[in-house]
Amino acid sequence: MTLAHQLLPAVTVIVVSGEMDATNRGQLEAYLEEHQATAGRQLVFDLSQVPFMDSSGLHVLLMCATSCAKNGGAVRLAAVQPLPARLFEITGVLSHVPVHDTLEDAVTAARASAERSI
Repeated sequence: MTLAHQLLPAVTVIVVSGEMDATNRGQLEAYLEEHQATAGRQLVFDLSQVPFMDSSGLHVLLMCATSCAKNGGAVRLAAVQPLPARLFEITGVLSHVPVHDTLEDAVTAARASAERSI
């Protein structure tokens, strides 16, 4: 798994490439701890390069979403591939974390949300 981030006005984008599973959960947690959005910021995960995710990856995303919400921000997921999308569907994540078809849609929605909270 490789991770990268981009700071945009009011939004942080985390780009994940590769499988998100128990073998790299610690890597993802450490990266998020180091690069997590500042309080009140919107965080978008670009999952377009994630072909597989198990419950470990899901758990990290949900913990991140909870942390962001406590600080006045939110997490959005973008360009989710079929297998992770199925995991989100069967676990009910879709009712708690917004999922967008494209990264552009997610960033636009995150910016709009940030503007409303100002």
